[in-house]
Amino acid sequence: MLLAGESWVARTTDVKGFDAIDRAQLEIGAEALLAALRGAGHDVVHLPSHLVATDFPASLDELGEYDVVILSDIGANSLLLHPQVFNQGRRFPNRLKLLAEWVRGGGGLAMAGGYLSFQGFQGKANFHDTPIEEVLPVEILPYDDRVESPEGVFGELTGTEHPVTAGLDQQWPVLLGYQKLTAKPDATVLATVDSRPLLAVRTEGAGRTLAFASDISPHWAPAEFLEWDGYRRLFDQAVTWLAGDR
Repeated sequence: MLLAGESWVARTTDVKGFDAIDRAQLEIGAEALLAALRGAGHDVVHLPSHLVATDFPASLDELGEYDVVILSDIGANSLLLHPQVFNQGRRFPNRLKLLAEWVRGGGGLAMAGGYLSFQGFQGKANFHDTPIEEVLPVEILPYDDRVESPEGVFGELTGTEHPVTAGLDQQWPVLLGYQKLTAKPDATVLATVDSRPLLAVRTEGAGRTLAFASDISPHWAPAEFLEWDGYRRLFDQAVTWLAGDR
């Protein structure tokens, strides 16, 4: 499977008296999820955010190397604006359309929440009214869809039996935020938070899709959630279900 996103480059200026030193550091937020999935036996390729524009698959054949793709904290622009387009003004495949076509042909696609997921911080993720929204199990607001919950909120199962949530606790550990999403009429909502969809699934053509409205890493997913016994089970079962018979 391919996990795209969930990393960032932090730029910092250290001011030491007269002098100031600029530095940059790559931060990986996907460590907990990668450990959980690899520990469960999944073969995972992580494509950090700064490489998505250049290295994300650009054809159905390239996507066909994977059973499941997870987009986490990576905006639509990173998929749309290959350097060939942005720097040189030349045509390049639309990878949002390719992903949707790949799903309809049998691929498994998930999006996890975050500042650059769904519509995201100040609308910068910008997946509203895109081919990705067409195949996901949720409708995406056209504006900033974050709900910051510093006091803590708790997800809970809806009671619908499904392979993705089999064996999980009824109430989940605390979360510190999520994305305000609306389930499509043909989606199955498996867990909610504040009476809104937290985890939803759907089939699209021969493929399967999943939306997780909160984060897989801090800050919305605090240590209580990352260290929960159900964390590994949840995402292991999610990826297994998304892969289907592939």
